Amino acid sequence: MSMNSKANDPMLSKLESVCSDLKSLLQTSVSMETSLGKMDKKFDDIQETLTMASKRVAPLQSLSIAAKALDTRINRAVSPALALLDSFKHSEALQGKLLELSSKLSNCKSPKKRAKTLIKYVDCVDKLNLAINSISQEGEPAIQKLQEVVEFLSRTKATDQYRAHRLRDTLVTLKALYETEVDAMRFDGLLDEALLNLQDEYESILQQLRHRNLGEAADDSPDEMVASDLGSEAEVEVLRKISQTLAANDCLDICIDIFVKVRYRRAAKALMRLNPNYLRNYTPQEIDELEWESLETSITLWIQHFELAVKTVFVSEKNLCNKVLGNIMDGVIWPECFVKIADKIMAVFFRFGEGVARSNKEPQKLFKLLDMFDSLEKLKIEFAEIFEGEAGADICSRFRELEKLLVHASTKVFWEFGLKIEGNQDGLPPPKDGSVPKLVRYAINYLKYLATDAYSTSMAKVLRTEQIWKAGILSKPETDENLLKDAISNVMEALQRNVESKRSRYKDKVLPYVFAMNTYWYIYMRTRNTELGKILGEKYMKKNYKVVAEESAYLYQKQAWGALVRLLDKEETGRLNKEGIGVLLRGKVEAFMKGFDEISVRHRSSYNIPDVDLRGQIKGATINLVVPAYTEFLNTYSSVLQVKSYRSPESIQELLDQIFDGSDRTGDRKLAVSRRDPKDRSEGRNSVSVERSRDMKDFRRILSTTS
Repeated sequence: MSMNSKANDPMLSKLESVCSDLKSLLQTSVSMETSLGKMDKKFDDIQETLTMASKRVAPLQSLSIAAKALDTRINRAVSPALALLDSFKHSEALQGKLLELSSKLSNCKSPKKRAKTLIKYVDCVDKLNLAINSISQEGEPAIQKLQEVVEFLSRTKATDQYRAHRLRDTLVTLKALYETEVDAMRFDGLLDEALLNLQDEYESILQQLRHRNLGEAADDSPDEMVASDLGSEAEVEVLRKISQTLAANDCLDICIDIFVKVRYRRAAKALMRLNPNYLRNYTPQEIDELEWESLETSITLWIQHFELAVKTVFVSEKNLCNKVLGNIMDGVIWPECFVKIADKIMAVFFRFGEGVARSNKEPQKLFKLLDMFDSLEKLKIEFAEIFEGEAGADICSRFRELEKLLVHASTKVFWEFGLKIEGNQDGLPPPKDGSVPKLVRYAINYLKYLATDAYSTSMAKVLRTEQIWKAGILSKPETDENLLKDAISNVMEALQRNVESKRSRYKDKVLPYVFAMNTYWYIYMRTRNTELGKILGEKYMKKNYKVVAEESAYLYQKQAWGALVRLLDKEETGRLNKEGIGVLLRGKVEAFMKGFDEISVRHRSSYNIPDVDLRGQIKGATINLVVPAYTEFLNTYSSVLQVKSYRSPESIQELLDQIFDGSDRTGDRKLAVSRRDPKDRSEGRNSVSVERSRDMKDFRRILSTTS
């Protein structure tokens, strides 16, 4: 191939170029290999150097790790110690603030500002107490950890002696500070002084909480007696906070003692303003020695004051006790504190009530006993609510015991009253003039008063309660109405037997009828159209008293005037001459006149019909009996007798008027009805209501004349 053809061949040119590149690559590879060899040798040198350096650095690394571990251990011990020191600083700051507040408190005159400052003072005391407790709780663990580090350093000598000595001195100082300062701060320091100040403030505020004027409350009706709040919201809030603070500082016993002592005195002083001097006499013997008027007044005051104490004083004290001490010990402690306040005061009231119930069972005491029983019945639910729970169990038990004593005493007084009437224990003979005896008047007024709405319900309840206690709770007692009716009927029957006993003791033939007429008519007229009459029933009253009174009036007229009228009866005069007839008729007239005069004298001196209407009706009946008979006798024998020489019928009527027209000795007016009057004179002319009102007004005076 020619040279030109080679030059112009492109393939050959490429091959030459590739060959040239291969040569360059081979040369570069040889150079690189030489460089890699040199580098490998250098790496071996570095490795050798690093190995030697590592062997030299290893001890320093161990020292570094040990130093970090020691640092951590020291920090763990020092950090609580530093926190303890911070707590000491915090307590010191609080003490300074406490002193500042104490100074402000002593300068406060306004009650509102003083209350606000006192609340801040109490909060500061609480914070100081927490700080001291924190120091007390954190101190021993912090000192223990610090002591462990000191012992470790001393044992391992991980640090120089200078640092170990400083740490040891710190431990000794901190330990001494803890052992001396904590107890001092708790028991001898400012906290203790602050707690004493709080106790004084606590007592002072409690002293200032007074009950409203109980004299005004006593004038209110029972339904209007409302307890008043003791203290403002600020005062109550301060007392509550102080109570909690004292309880949290182991002063709960002192707190309770102050509260009970002060509030008992305040409650007692409030009631003492009512002047309950009657409570000093409480034994049955002392009560028996009292005059009835004095005892009656004492019982009335006792009822009023007892209700006032329960509804106002003790409700207020209970509310205050709950607000102030309710959050302490989950509300367990305050009911006992309230009962301690009320117990001594209630004991005085119970003592008097028990003395009255155990005293002599005189008849007039029944109404005051029923008043006491009724007041307890009305208070029963409210009393149980006020003294609820285990704390008030003893007071509630004594309340029930007093009520039980009153039930027994009331029933015994009533039954003994009936026995005294039946036993004729008034010790008096029947009235010489046949008038109504005092015992009957007293008994009827007594039963009328008992039958009023004021006492009939209470008496029936007492009788039912007594019957249930005797027969058992499962028994079926009679209704209240029947029980009261039977009880009163028994007394009325005893009274009737007493009247009959007195009636039989008269020796005069006419007086028994005058006495029975007066007495039974008095009983009937004083009872009808009254609550007592409604209880006994009109049928019962007519049968036992009205009919008996009418029969006695009839027998009185027959015995007193019938024989006199019979002297004027016509006789057979056919066998006598005119002179004999004259002698006989004159004898009759003279006997009539003599008998009339004798009866007139006895009526004026021995017979008394005190009831005006009854006396008027008896007079009318007597006139109708005597005057017509006398008139007829004179008219019939006018031809034989010298009529003008004898008293005229008009003069006889005038004499009868004089006999029966006397003063109203007992004040009875508009009470009688005629024995034979079917209309009963409009039921006593509605006069019973007038008499009843007068009886109620004069009942205390009547009681003083009891047998």
